[in-house]
Formats: sequence, structure tokens, C-alpha cells
Amino acid sequence: MSDDSTAGADAKTEELQGVIDRIVFRNEETGYTVCKVKAKGHPEPVVVVGNCAAAWEGEHLMATGEWTRHPRHGYQFVAGSITCLAPATPGGIERYLASGMIKGIRKELARRLVEKFGENTLEVIEKESRKLEQVEGIGTMRREMIKSSWDEQKAVRDIMIFLQGHGIGTGQAMRIYKQYGNDAVAVIRKNPYRLAQDVWGIGFLTADKVALSLGIELESEIRARAGLIHVMQVVTDEGHCFCPRELLVEESERLLEIGSEKLEEAIDYCLTNQTLVAEGSNIYSALTYESEQTVAQSIARLMSVESGFKPIAVDKAVPWAEARMKISFSDSQAEALRMAMREKVGIITGGPGVGKTTIVRALVDVFERRKLRITLAAPTGRAAKRMEEATAHEAKTLHRTLKYTPESHGFEHDRGTPLETDVIILDEVSMMDIHLTAALLDALPDEAMLILVGDIDQLPSVGPGNVLRDLIGTDMIPFVRLNTIFRQSERSWIVHNAHRVNEGEPLELPAKGDDSDFHLITAADPEDAIARMLDLVSNRIPREFGLDARADIQVLTPMRRNQLGTINLNAILQEKLNPSGQSIERFGRSYREGDRLIQMRNNYGKGVFNGDIGIISGVDSEGEKLTVTIDGRKVEYELSEMDELDHAYACSIHKSQGSEYPAVVVVMTTQHYRMLQRNLLYTAITRGRMLVCLITSHKAVNIAIRNDQIVQRRTGLTEKVQVLLRIKT
Repeated sequence: MSDDSTAGADAKTEELQGVIDRIVFRNEETGYTVCKVKAKGHPEPVVVVGNCAAAWEGEHLMATGEWTRHPRHGYQFVAGSITCLAPATPGGIERYLASGMIKGIRKELARRLVEKFGENTLEVIEKESRKLEQVEGIGTMRREMIKSSWDEQKAVRDIMIFLQGHGIGTGQAMRIYKQYGNDAVAVIRKNPYRLAQDVWGIGFLTADKVALSLGIELESEIRARAGLIHVMQVVTDEGHCFCPRELLVEESERLLEIGSEKLEEAIDYCLTNQTLVAEGSNIYSALTYESEQTVAQSIARLMSVESGFKPIAVDKAVPWAEARMKISFSDSQAEALRMAMREKVGIITGGPGVGKTTIVRALVDVFERRKLRITLAAPTGRAAKRMEEATAHEAKTLHRTLKYTPESHGFEHDRGTPLETDVIILDEVSMMDIHLTAALLDALPDEAMLILVGDIDQLPSVGPGNVLRDLIGTDMIPFVRLNTIFRQSERSWIVHNAHRVNEGEPLELPAKGDDSDFHLITAADPEDAIARMLDLVSNRIPREFGLDARADIQVLTPMRRNQLGTINLNAILQEKLNPSGQSIERFGRSYREGDRLIQMRNNYGKGVFNGDIGIISGVDSEGEKLTVTIDGRKVEYELSEMDELDHAYACSIHKSQGSEYPAVVVVMTTQHYRMLQRNLLYTAITRGRMLVCLITSHKAVNIAIRNDQIVQRRTGLTEKVQVLLRIKT
């Protein structure tokens, strides 16, 4: 073997066989593995590095590759290919089972199993599992768990081997297995592009790599159609509802390297089978087009029908509400109240401190006085909880209001089974995308009164559409913009600076030594920003304000990646705030009891939704499960589902929409240059209830405040509503 740092030109391919003694490192996403192997002809375990579909301690390993010398780690066998086989010796089987690969088996039980069944242990598990109950510690439930886990691992391994053979990693194999079961390989062979449509976390590029590896032609019809659908999905993910046909062809041509003629044919095919819908030269996905139509039709329907109750005497109701609440409404508040009680559909908008919550409280009081059926709802659990606390009336998330049913993949309440309500008040409407809005409005009875409340200056929804702004933009739906900052809010530097940012004015800070709920901390560089953030979260804020570092303080940042992104900040904060305890490792991260997590996608089966925040309240290492408490409800996650969860000590400003925290620490520097926008800074500042600490530089703040060039979303809702309302009138 050479003494050089690599084997160089003299390297030759060799074969190596042995038993995996220890897994040093494994990336479940890519299959990259570092393991120590007791290899034939080598007195000491050797280090083997390479990609393999699956590897467990105790397995027999066969590899081909080359010896190299790593400058830090010494000699390694760098494998071009690795094959792992189940062990055949009792010692190997015991180590194999003790590695944790099978749920329900750990070290001591593995020893007892091998003592009982010897080299036949694996065959007993697979073919005669009832015999397992002869071993102390195994009853019917554990035996069924062991058998189920064995079958699952076997099927997933086959999928892993198949996927790796076509150039992709292994991290999604379990999801693929859960989606397709034992038919997974057959489904993928028939149409690999289904992976991108059916399996969360697998995108078109991954599916395309599999397809090309399976021999699908570069210019095939199936590839062109799948590519078009992917480009439309990218457009939707960017918040747009449609894409001009010319742009769709251009983007697809760039992605697929297919001529425009074939792509035009593919568009026509998708239009014929109604996967896509054309409105003039604009192309929609069928679902988004239907949602936009539903919203427009629902608004027109609601505005054309009288409410189902006797009109409210507005001139009496407003002073009655003032007397009941012992306050005096501002002119704009009184106007908003009159409008909301008089109109069938109305919109109330405004920034922080202008009394939107007060108006909602007053409306609830008036409607309750009239004994009307009131529905209060908001897009997120936190927003619904705030609404309920403010009004002393039940409020729910939109998903729970509509009663999602996993079996039907739809809502119980729809056009055929409408909500039983006289009036519905929706808060945080700026967060609502076109699909959720369509589902909600479709479920409203014709006679229901609809009141929309939100702040149009916040970031738009994560999903497609810009519903609140588009409806106000029709100039045909009554709306009031609240503009008076109330005395109690005037004393808040958070409110003061939020409005200054929104108006394009520089931040103002109190005189040194004055009490303030808003603090600007300048950082020289990213390392300095991290150090200041850690000091604030773990030391200064808990000490000076009596807040809990894990429960009450939220770190916000514009991005997921880079040094000041959520991924890195979460790792640093976890190490500082929750460094030890029962945990499970997954995707190179530790999920530890007491960690704060955020749900990254809607999981209707579990009843949890994108943006929900929870705390890990239980870790089952043996069963490889987490229990996460979300809004007081315990939700279980298996190991394969943990990619739905992300740590939430730090989260993106977009993900914080609709939430409010006792204290926020915003990290925003020139490292986030392409994200620095006025509405991003405005949204971040308005997340804090008691305290906002902005770690930044004057340059970054000034860039954000000056940049009011909001990316215009391509939507057709405004025009659709205008057309229908003109027809109705």
C-alpha cells in the first residue's frame, strides 16, 4: 500500500470481504456509510467508506474498491460497490439483531434469541415467528412487532437496493414502501414520475434520474408531460396561480432539454385530459383554477343573498358595544364595526396596535347578543388560540372547522354539507392560500355573513394566491383600513417601528436607559451575530424578563440555509438549551426529549398542519418513535416520518406568520441580501408581543426598508370576482 495521501495512478481495484463490526457514520439520505469491518486477511478491523443501500452491524459485507490513505484517518478502503448479506453465524446474527434494525429487539433479547434458535434465528423470525414466544420476554404483541418490522425491513431493503442501482439515495425508501407497499418496484418501473406526484419529499429531478436510468427516452411523451407538471408545481410553490403559456414552454425547455414543438404537444395533451386548464394564454393547474373559480363564485354567491337574520340596528349597536367594553372606538374602528354588521361580506385590515382584535371582540359581543351562530377561525392553531382568548368564544383552525377526513382526503363540510353558522369571522387572512380559502368559502351557507380580518402588509401566504390583497383590489367588496394607533400601543416601540418600517421610514430607538420593548443589536459578522443571539436567548432575556428560553423565546431568520439559516441556528440552540437527554438520531440530527419542533407539511391523517409547533414529550428508542405534544395533544411519529419535523428553536420568518411569541430575536444581516425586503422585516417585528430584539447591521436594515418591490404574484382572482359581481348587479 502506498504512503501517499491517495493511491494515485497505481491504485488497483480489489475485493474485500468481512463482517461489519461497527457503523461509524451513515447518512440515511444518500446511503453514504463509514464502517469498521473485520475483514479476511486483516488482523485489525479496517475502515470501509462508500455508498450502500442498507448496512447493519453483524452483516456480511462484500466490497470492491481501492485502498487510500486519508491525511487524518489513515488507511481506508474506498468502495465503488458494497453488498451486504444477512449473517449466517450465531455470533453475527446476535450482533445483527442487537444493532436495532428490528423493532422490539435489543441486545439482551438478541442474545436470548440466538441462544434458543442459533443459526436458524433469522429463518424462525421470517417463517415461523410464533416460535418466538418460546423466548422469555416475547409475548404476542412483541412477536407481532418483531415480525412486522422484519418484513418491513426486508421490503424496504429491496427498494433501497433498486433505488441505489438507479443513482439515488436511500432516505425516502420507507416512504416509497408505505405509499406502494410490496408493489413499489413494479410501480416505479412502470412510471417513475409517479414518485414526484405521490411521495412527499421526492421531487421531479430525483424521479427523472430514475426514469432516465430505467431507459426512458429524453424526449419521450411521458417525460415531457411530467416535466410540464413539475414546472407548474414550481410556479405554484412560488405563490403564483398561473403561468403564461410562453413562459411555461420556455422554463420546461430549459429544464428538460426538449424542443418547444414537443412541449407544445404535451401542453395540448394535458389540456385535453384536464390536468392543466387554459384561460386565454394563461395556464393553470386544474386544482388551482378550480380553487380560484370557487373563491370568486362563493364571494358572488354570498354577496347576492340576504343574511338569514334580521338586520342589526348599527347606530344602536356601536354605542352599546362601547359601553359594554368600556372604551371609545376610533373613527376608523366605528366605521369598521358599522360596515361589518351591515354588509354581507366585509374586510377589515390594518397593522399592529390599531385595534383589529378589539373590533372582533365587539362583533362577537353584538352577534352573541342577537343569539346568532358564530364561527371564529384562523389558519394556524396559535392564531385561533389568540382569537379565542381575546373573545372568550371558541375559535378553531380552518382544518378543524371544516373537519378534514383522512379516508376521503377531503373535508366533511363542503357545498353539499355546509357549516351551520350565521356569521363567520376569519382572522390572519393574509396567510390563507387560494386552496384553503376555496374550501372554506365553498362550505358557507348562502345566508352566512363573512368577515375577513388581516394585515395586507404582511408576507403573503406560503401557498399560491394573494387572497386578501386580491379581494381588496376588486374595489367591489366593502373594506375598512384601521389607521389609528391606540394609546396603550403608542407606548410600544414594537408597534412604532413596525409602522415606520411599513411606511419606509428608518427605525427609531428610545433614549439610552429608557425602558423599551424593542432593541437593535448590531453585529460585526455572522459569528458575532450568533454569539449575541445565544447570549440573548440563554442569558439576558430569561434573566431580565423572566421568560423561559425554550418556551417563550423564538429566534427568527429569513432563510433555512447558510451560517445564519435555521438549520445551523437550530443545531447551535439545541446544543445550548437542550444538550442532553433521551434522543433518536435521524438525518444527521438528534431529536431529543424537550426539543421544540415545527411540522413542515400538512399531515391530515395525524391532524397536524404545516407550521404547527410542538414539544417532544416522549422518546421510544426501542420502538423508534417520538411523541410530540402539539396544542395539548400527543402525536406519534415513527422514524420514517421524522423528516416531516424540523427543530423550531429558530424558524424562518415565513413560517412564523400567524404566530405571536412573548419574545422574538430576529437575526437579519447582509448575508441574507436577496431576502431583505420591507414586508419581511415588518412581518418579523410584528411577531413579538412583549419584546423584539433585532440582531443586524444598519446596512441590512436600510436595504430591507428601502426594498418595497414586492414580487407580484400572477393571480386571476381580482378579475374573476369583478366579472361575477358585475353580472350579479
